[in-house]
Amino acid sequence: MRSRKFLVRAGATLVAAAATVTAVTVGVQDREATVGSVGAKTGTGNEVRAGALLQERVAKVQAEQKLPGMIGMVRSGTNTQYAASGYGDMFRRVPADPKAKFRIASNTKAFVATVLLQLEAEGKLSMNDTVDRWLPGLVAANGNDGRKITIRQLLNHTSGLPDYLNDLWISGSYVVDINPHKRWDPRALVKVATSKKSLSAPGTKFNYANTNYILGGLIIQAATGHHPAAEVSSRIIKPLGLTDTTFPEADPKLYGNWLHGYFTIRDISFSNVQVLGAAGAIVSTQEDLADFTRALASGRLLPPAQQRELQQVASDKPYGLGVIMAKTPCGTAWSHNGAALGYFSQWFTSPDGKTQAVVATNRYNMIPGKAETAVVKAAQDSYCALKGQ
Repeated sequence: MRSRKFLVRAGATLVAAAATVTAVTVGVQDREATVGSVGAKTGTGNEVRAGALLQERVAKVQAEQKLPGMIGMVRSGTNTQYAASGYGDMFRRVPADPKAKFRIASNTKAFVATVLLQLEAEGKLSMNDTVDRWLPGLVAANGNDGRKITIRQLLNHTSGLPDYLNDLWISGSYVVDINPHKRWDPRALVKVATSKKSLSAPGTKFNYANTNYILGGLIIQAATGHHPAAEVSSRIIKPLGLTDTTFPEADPKLYGNWLHGYFTIRDISFSNVQVLGAAGAIVSTQEDLADFTRALASGRLLPPAQQRELQQVASDKPYGLGVIMAKTPCGTAWSHNGAALGYFSQWFTSPDGKTQAVVATNRYNMIPGKAETAVVKAAQDSYCALKGQ
């Protein structure tokens, strides 16, 4: 690796892109595209138009950006339509399946933030608690001071903490992927981050850092006695019936129906999940991700007070607590993206939870570029088509 531009960001690099994305030229491209729909016959004109637009964009982006495969879905009420183009397994020439599992990476953050807000609602912690209240002495070096950083500042990325994934030893090991079973202690990851100078005083500046959510996971464990994966499962995955969603603690493999992920042309599907942990380890599907974001936006997972906290954005970025409040051409939408080795995805959900768009691809080379911007744009445009724009 010759440049810091190659460093792993796992979703950080396109936070702003969810709110403002570069326009792309739209054209019809049907090569290797397949579309399935559920309830399309009873859908409104907007739903049918959104499904057609999604089909067009998925096929066009996949072909123009030379992606192995690309999938998408749009949903309004009970009407869901799917799109796919290219391959889920490039070497065996297996078509991409829009219902297949993939690594959702930083979309994990919304799950973790939700659990912490649930714990606050139960009186077990407060968003105003300091990191040091739960993890004494862990953040205490080079101007990084856990006595001054709150849980809220972790979740909205205003803690000032550096990102451990900017360390070449960690990011290089992850990208090379020689040992996907390598153990990464989350406390050790935090120590690597705090070996670097603090980026800003807590609460003063937005700096996206996966370190924040590693700490969030450790606080969940300190407050409950359980691994964050167990709490996410018992509080979100099982109650919502997300049968194709898992939070692996150590197992790098994928199971069942899944998209192969690629780094350039290398199949990198089985990668280390411990290095991402509470910042990005979840595996899911488009449909499960849409079910979760619908439940979250519609208030099924949080009481009103915590729902309001979830949506409080940072001073200089449209980032709440684990979700982005994106300004789109069709109004404000809840959103986030996820970038992990071999996978990139983007979702938009209406504030009332009634409409969703999700788009994903199975190649990510750890350097964000035109392909990722095009994926975000395809998701946003399909979402706005559902809204009549």
